[in-house]
Amino acid sequence: MRTLLLWLLVPFALATLVGAALLYPFGYEQKTGAEIGLHQTPVAAVVTGVAENCGEKCVAVTVKMTDGAASGQSVTIPSVKGPGAPSFALGDEVVLSYAGSQPQAAESYQIVDFQRGWSLWVLALLFAGAVLLLGRWQGLAALGALLLSFVVLVLFIMPSILAGENPLLVAVVGAGLIMFVVLYLTHGISARTSTAVLGTLVSLALIGALGALFSAASKLTGIDEDTTNLVTLLGTNIDTRGLLLAGTLIGALGVLDDVTVTQTSAVWELRRANDKLTWRELFAAGSRIGRDHMSSVVNTLVMAYAGAALPLLLAISLAGRSMGEILTAQQIASEIVRTLVGSIGLVAAIPVTTALAALIAVRQDVTPLQAPEPEPEPEPEPKTVKRAKPAPKPRPARIEGDLFTGYDPDKGPWERPSGPAARRAAPARPAPPARRRSSGSP
Repeated sequence: MRTLLLWLLVPFALATLVGAALLYPFGYEQKTGAEIGLHQTPVAAVVTGVAENCGEKCVAVTVKMTDGAASGQSVTIPSVKGPGAPSFALGDEVVLSYAGSQPQAAESYQIVDFQRGWSLWVLALLFAGAVLLLGRWQGLAALGALLLSFVVLVLFIMPSILAGENPLLVAVVGAGLIMFVVLYLTHGISARTSTAVLGTLVSLALIGALGALFSAASKLTGIDEDTTNLVTLLGTNIDTRGLLLAGTLIGALGVLDDVTVTQTSAVWELRRANDKLTWRELFAAGSRIGRDHMSSVVNTLVMAYAGAALPLLLAISLAGRSMGEILTAQQIASEIVRTLVGSIGLVAAIPVTTALAALIAVRQDVTPLQAPEPEPEPEPEPKTVKRAKPAPKPRPARIEGDLFTGYDPDKGPWERPSGPAARRAAPARPAPPARRRSSGSP
């Protein structure tokens, strides 16, 4: 089975590496923001004063710049006041947008954002601490895999798409790189992990095929306001529909890893618990676990896409359009295709991964679970032999009669003597001899 897994996975791994080498924009120099028409330069500043003297719906904010061409100088910038507008307080760290040729002029700056680096670092440290506290060494490997995923996203996927490569091919290769790195680094090199990788590959291929099919059938172009601005600024021919599909693949990859690893682990543990189970029994038991997992995972994916598109849903609903018109609009239909295609891939991943895991697990020598050692039986308590109480001694018969004359029951009923004469006379004691008087006594 290990040889079979190698024959199945090695070609995919080699194809991923070759695709990454072919799609990476070696020697391509990405144009800077100024070169493509973005003349906005971020400048850090600190709020030093707030005054409401510039109008009914305006507030004058005085800031002191901490970097840029006019570092250390203060300028007063008008800002909008009202519902939904940001509020400023003394000491707030903000980001200015500099778009002029006069660094000392207040007209060259605009407040665009807050600085929030320290809060994000604190949150990241809390997240890392929670993962390490629960996962320990495996949690450390998971954090390393997460870091490598960002490296692939930032250093391969984004530069390749900006260089004009096909976004769908870039997403497929990038998802393959992330999948191999994350799964093997987090869970180790084993038949169990390889099975999860195979299930993820099959599901990703299904998501890509269905996404391409239904995006074409629905005539989705992938063009929205942000995409239009990006294409205009870059001046390159980017496949916007491929960009839509690339987002679908990358968005479903994290949930796919969860599903495939969970199903594989469940089948392996069932095999360890009972090594007499056949392939069909393992598949049936794993599928029952997968059905419970499927309902929660699909709901998670749907809610994630719905939450991301919530502002758009609110904006379209205000236009007074019917529900059918809202759901079939370009922006909403794109999210629907993403959600449903990703959900189909997740649903398909459960039986596919469970079947592969059952086929491989029944042919693997799985170490059975060791039965817990029986607890030593408590020593029997020494039995206390209760000694029989000795029979009570018979009380002496009650002596009835006269203490002086005695009584014999054979003589009939006892009668008290009528007088002292009738009592038995006690034997007379001899009188003591008389004392002789000495001759010298008077």
